[in-house]
Amino acid sequence: MTENTPQPGAERAARVLALFSALAVLHLTAVIGHYDVLRVVTKPLLMPALAWWVQCRRGPRLLVAALLCGCGGDVLLDVGGTVPFLLGMGSFAAGHLCYLRLFTRLGSFRGPRTAVRVRCAAYGAVWAALVVALWPGLDAGMRVPVALYSVLLTAMAAGAYGAGPFARAGGLLFLLSDSLIATDLADWPLLPGHGTWVMATYLLGQALLAFGAVLTVPGIVLRRTSAAPAPAGP
Repeated sequence: MTENTPQPGAERAARVLALFSALAVLHLTAVIGHYDVLRVVTKPLLMPALAWWVQCRRGPRLLVAALLCGCGGDVLLDVGGTVPFLLGMGSFAAGHLCYLRLFTRLGSFRGPRTAVRVRCAAYGAVWAALVVALWPGLDAGMRVPVALYSVLLTAMAAGAYGAGPFARAGGLLFLLSDSLIATDLADWPLLPGHGTWVMATYLLGQALLAFGAVLTVPGIVLRRTSAAPAPAGP
């Protein structure tokens, strides 16, 4: 095999990424066109396809777990009703914990203390503003779950910020997507095409988080390792 010949693993990863992209386009088409059968069929396949791509790229297991937790949340939120919604929120919360653990291991919160504290304070202010704004419109039984869930969501986004540009954008898009869902829960006026915006920002957010963890963060870690001083010779 020559140096320029694609590796079998890379070819497989490209095919799986194309599969995820096709599923995402089909799902968004179904959301826009109100094709309920296509929407229901494609939704549970999205995050497993992205997790499969991560596996092909030999990405972190915590990333695979986070994406599969997202799949659980996708399915449960589609069931309808308060209990499935809360269970779906719990599944997404478990995924945020996986992301947070992954980004922490990869050094997202390392660096100058002042910069890290400012970043965390900024995301904390976003969380507080969002909860205060939504609180009056939420049902009494949803207020505490939404506030607790949003803590993990915001912490995940703060961790993603320090994991490179792809993950940073992914965390912000995930935060935006769930904020749009929360405005629906609080009975705020919705944007035209609300469901499309929710899914588009969610899918792009998850994809960028995955790309960031697989592509950007390992590269940063590798460069830091290679930049370390070589041990003195005998």
